[in-house]
Amino acid sequence: MQTDRQTPEAHRTVADAPPDNWVDRHAPPGWRPWLRLSRADRPIGTWLLLLPCWWGVGLAMIADAPTWFDLWIVIVCALGAILMRGAGCTWNDITDRDIDAKVSRTRSRPIPSGQVTVRGAVLWLVAQCLAGFVILLTLGTAAIWLGVASLALVAIYPFAKRFTWWPQLFLGLAFNWGVLLAWAAHMGNIAPAPVLAYLAGIAWTIFYDTIYAHQDAEDDALIGVKSTARLFGRDSKRWLGRFGVAATALLVLSVLAARPEGPALVLALMGIGGFAAHLSWQLKRFDMTDSAGCLRLFRANRDSGLIVALFLALAGLV
Repeated sequence: MQTDRQTPEAHRTVADAPPDNWVDRHAPPGWRPWLRLSRADRPIGTWLLLLPCWWGVGLAMIADAPTWFDLWIVIVCALGAILMRGAGCTWNDITDRDIDAKVSRTRSRPIPSGQVTVRGAVLWLVAQCLAGFVILLTLGTAAIWLGVASLALVAIYPFAKRFTWWPQLFLGLAFNWGVLLAWAAHMGNIAPAPVLAYLAGIAWTIFYDTIYAHQDAEDDALIGVKSTARLFGRDSKRWLGRFGVAATALLVLSVLAARPEGPALVLALMGIGGFAAHLSWQLKRFDMTDSAGCLRLFRANRDSGLIVALFLALAGLV
């Protein structure tokens, strides 16, 4: 039986990737290390970056009116989420390569495992950013400037766990920026509705990423990495409940700020009700000592965000 050191680099899987992911099964072997570096074998992060963008499109359609350009915004946001999530993960792995080598769940990632060099990772980062910028240029001036500004948040995030107990807050600031960008792509400005949805997304991110961080809490304590999972500790469930309530309340306020009427208001609030119910379902099943369960709950947040996106889109269309 081959050991990890004897296994060809392109065939080394990442420990926390789904066992049946498409990269390990179908991607050309030469591309696998690069796709793993971009987390293409773990698409949940792309979903969590994309969904706030779709919230922004839905809110804009409610506040204004749907146009055919909204379909292009939806497509661009999907492509941009794939590229910029990949770029963000690449940057994160470059800056965290020494930390990742000390954590059991992350030492199999491409850089610490030797599948990709740091120089190669930097070139891959630049390529993804350039491709993302080309797509961004199709969305108008306000969206372009917001997209450029988001790079500062992406650049800061990997260092947050070194100087604050709230790195999940910094992740929320970066991951939910798309709600502002997508609104601006449709409306050409920023208004209270997307700002409130942005704040809701930040609270939601702290909720789901605290669950995720409980997988590494013991390793993080040993190497001195900070997180809300370590900060909240045994009181995590209570804190998660608070952030779930905050996310729900802020989403309600964002919808009201978009001034929907009649069926549109009912549909939008139904979506938020579904979101709240899904977070409650997660809380009932949360066990901070069950790493596999924490990962499953974290991944389930794709459905939480999709419920909101779907119902906001329906509300915008009616």
